[in-house]
Amino acid sequence: MVSVRSSVRLFSTAASKHSFLSANSFLGSWEGRRDPKEAEAKLARLRRDYAKQVKEVRKQYIGEMEAIKMEKVRKDLALRQTLILANQERLILKAQASHLRAQQRHIQREHFRLTLLKERAEKLENWRMKVKMHEEKKAEKKELLRRQSSKWIDESNLEKKVVDSMVNIMHL
Repeated sequence: MVSVRSSVRLFSTAASKHSFLSANSFLGSWEGRRDPKEAEAKLARLRRDYAKQVKEVRKQYIGEMEAIKMEKVRKDLALRQTLILANQERLILKAQASHLRAQQRHIQREHFRLTLLKERAEKLENWRMKVKMHEEKKAEKKELLRRQSSKWIDESNLEKKVVDSMVNIMHL
């Protein structure tokens, strides 16, 4: 807690640093009137003058408050417009990014489709080559069988050929 002495000390130091206004001519200018009606009329004038001054100060204050309020409204409107523009720009950038991603997906799908088509064509060509080779081997076997079958001997001639072959071997 602040003691009384320290608070007095604070006030005394504050008072020594304070510069006072010059004497006001209005203060102490009131002289008591001998006539109460005259004093009452002067007091009424002073009150009217004071009321006019207060009214003028209030008008100035209201004008200043209106100016501050208008400035605040203007700043709020500018901020709102800035936010709207920033939001629109963000939405445009987002749409562009989405469009770019869609294009990339389309390119990747097209590349994948072409790769699949190429692989299918290669597999089909490979299958055709295998079928062709199989057919060629089959044809070769048939041809070989046909050639060998021309050399085949009938059973009735078989004994004669065997005997001839043995004779030929013995003569050698």
